[in-house]
Amino acid sequence: MDLVQQTVVLVKPDGLQRGLVGEIMHRFERKGLKLVGIKMIRFTDEIMDEWYSHLKDKDFFPRIKKYISWTPIVAMVWEGLEAVASVRKIVGITKAREAEAGSIRGDFGMSQQNNLMHASDSLESAVKELKLIFSPDEIFNFESGMECLIYSDEERGNR
Repeated sequence: MDLVQQTVVLVKPDGLQRGLVGEIMHRFERKGLKLVGIKMIRFTDEIMDEWYSHLKDKDFFPRIKKYISWTPIVAMVWEGLEAVASVRKIVGITKAREAEAGSIRGDFGMSQQNNLMHASDSLESAVKELKLIFSPDEIFNFESGMECLIYSDEERGNR
């Protein structure tokens, strides 16, 4: 399939504590994305510093570290055509109280900081994030029986 992408989604501590993991996964599955990797992790200081390198020098960085390390995080890799943009649309904008109704943050969030989840903002970020928290043997390549129902023959490369 052309334009097949993998993208990283994290369910942050507030999403985990509120019992939203299943709902979040359900939204991506209903869209037609394929789950190819999943695990629970705790961010080490090294991962935290790399993941949030653009925020390391900010006054609020210690609060972010405390928030992210509160509980384990559910890390997932989703795959599909233009998956990065599709996931971002389903997740909604960062400031949850302004996110569109129907998006995950729009339906379940109110905070800009405690915004339930992370989704890769670009293909480049997705590649970097995936390598940072998943090893190659944690990502599974398989054909889903649903792909023929979700994508056209042309999109699947069956011309």
